[in-house]
Amino acid sequence: MKSSSRARLSEPRQRPGSPHFSSGPCKKRPGWSVHALDQAFVGRSHRSRPGQARLQEVIDRSRALLGLPADWRLAIVPASDTGAVELALWSLLGERGVDVLVWESFGAGWLVDIQQQLQLPDVRCFEAAYGELPDLARVDCDRDVVFTWNGTTSGVRVPDGEWIAPDREGLMIADATSAVFAMELPYDRLDVITWSWQKVLGGEAAHGMLALSPRAARRLETYTPDRPLPKLFRLTRGGRLIEELFSGATINTPSMLAVEDALDALRWAEAAGGLVELIARSTRNLEAVASWVERTDWIDFLCARPALRSSTSICLEITDDWFRGLERKQQSAVIQRMVDLLEERQVAYDIGSYRDAPPGLRLWGGATVETEDFTALFPWLDWSFDNVRE
Repeated sequence: MKSSSRARLSEPRQRPGSPHFSSGPCKKRPGWSVHALDQAFVGRSHRSRPGQARLQEVIDRSRALLGLPADWRLAIVPASDTGAVELALWSLLGERGVDVLVWESFGAGWLVDIQQQLQLPDVRCFEAAYGELPDLARVDCDRDVVFTWNGTTSGVRVPDGEWIAPDREGLMIADATSAVFAMELPYDRLDVITWSWQKVLGGEAAHGMLALSPRAARRLETYTPDRPLPKLFRLTRGGRLIEELFSGATINTPSMLAVEDALDALRWAEAAGGLVELIARSTRNLEAVASWVERTDWIDFLCARPALRSSTSICLEITDDWFRGLERKQQSAVIQRMVDLLEERQVAYDIGSYRDAPPGLRLWGGATVETEDFTALFPWLDWSFDNVRE
């Protein structure tokens, strides 16, 4: 266990170039300004030819940047990543038993929906505490499987897709909102992938992306759930996929300002070096945090296993003996004082841990965050903890 006996620290002089370390909505791309939206297609119908072309461009650029297989379908859907996941759960589940992996709050939320809202009869839950991962070897890939690829509120990600059977019968449904554009995804081992615009590329919120493998598309056309589906969840008509949803049409009216912002982010990502460089940028951020943690005696990763640590939602716990001796409510108050100090000085915004997670810090390390901003942040984190510690 780490403990601390440092003298009081002076307030650092150098601030990060950007204080935006929030885990969602996340930092805009480097150099962004509102003028990036000057050419937004506003005041016109999104169903017009030019409007639909903008939506198709988001799909096409996303597909190309990610290297999504040609036989996968990709659609823009309402309600951010949450809407994309819910659409998949309500439209696809029920044909067979479901395994749900839970190791943070969003996975826990999907379990609640599957058990209490869909009320499916055959559901198994494999659960682990924050900072840990369930035993993946227990998962039955002949059942449908629902999981988060990266635990946004725990800082724990699955290491790879080797635990997923290539000859599976079930569908692998991955909420990957804080992983897409920052981590390698094995498309041959997945069937549904969801994400939102406001995470790794720093786009605006409210819109989600839904990617479907041929196996998932086949399920939609061969299985009809025994429950009513709201209009926002309908991907089929007369037993066939509504193909226009995957070619620039949308279920409801999208914000064309948000569409323009998504296009700006995608163009930046392409110019920055594509997916390889996006992953590298996020990895460098994690490495910088790991180096600081290694030399710092009051903090550690919430996730003890390096291979499972997220490079985007980097979750940290305070290991100082004084802090450990406090009750959870008191620990949360200490974290809030640290967060307030850093926000007051415009050094870091919104870096407290998620409300359901153990009290600690959560730093966004996605591709839009510059590593040098992390380097400038670390002395401030040391100072803020030293300032609140009794």
